[in-house]
Amino acid sequence: MTACGASAIMRAQHPTRVRAVAPESSDRLIQPNAQNHYEVTQDNLPLSCPMPGMQLWNSHPRVFLPVEKTGWAKCPYCSAEYTLRK
Repeated sequence: MTACGASAIMRAQHPTRVRAVAPESSDRLIQPNAQNHYEVTQDNLPLSCPMPGMQLWNSHPRVFLPVEKTGWAKCPYCSAEYTLRK
């Protein structure tokens, strides 16, 4: 067995655990694309995905969604569904 093969087997048997420490300011941010359905209110309009309160570093480009007329919209990037709560 080669050294690379043994190393890969050891990593598979003993996975490394990495703990990411986020800055305090991001503790209140919503993880983007974590859910398939979000309920939004008039305060969230104009609606965009990802929403302003979401972390953007690991998400898709921001797209504005027309939820006002029908009360429902679906993001073309991540397929998240948004329902306007009245």
